[in-house]
Amino acid sequence: MTITEFNSNYKSIENLLTGFAMKLTKNRNRADDLMQETVMRAYKNRDRFRDGTNFKAWVTTIMRNSFINDYRKQKTRNRVEQPVEDVINLASSAIRKEEASSNIMMGELNNIVSSLSDTYRIPFTMFYRGYAYLEIAEEMKLPIGTVKSRIFFARKQLKEKVESRYGNNVLEAI
Repeated sequence: MTITEFNSNYKSIENLLTGFAMKLTKNRNRADDLMQETVMRAYKNRDRFRDGTNFKAWVTTIMRNSFINDYRKQKTRNRVEQPVEDVINLASSAIRKEEASSNIMMGELNNIVSSLSDTYRIPFTMFYRGYAYLEIAEEMKLPIGTVKSRIFFARKQLKEKVESRYGNNVLEAI
């Protein structure tokens, strides 16, 4: 399919695609993003379009698949074992009554975090400071799945180290 043919076919169904995107997302901004993603994928793969095939069905299938893939990514992206704040604030929430003890515990917790290898400490610390998974992945030049995995294992290691030093009572106090 030539660029001119693609543009012509796309213009003829643009309003229909906009409506379909709104129906799927129920949000104007997300519908616009879905439209852009669909057009980019369809344009990039226009050489795969076969003459005699229904262009509208082909593009709406691309849109539906893009929506489903994005939905699945969002669903798994936000799943965490335990919030980062719970791990970091273990000591301070368990010993708030005594300021001095709390400061000592926070210092010890910072030492525990510092004892992690750079592989786990850096992404964990960045996530704790408010960076999104994608930002960490871009900064460290790693796949987003690797970043999520490292943060997960950092949490797990921190939890084990805190439990081994202070027992399960500290974790149950949260």
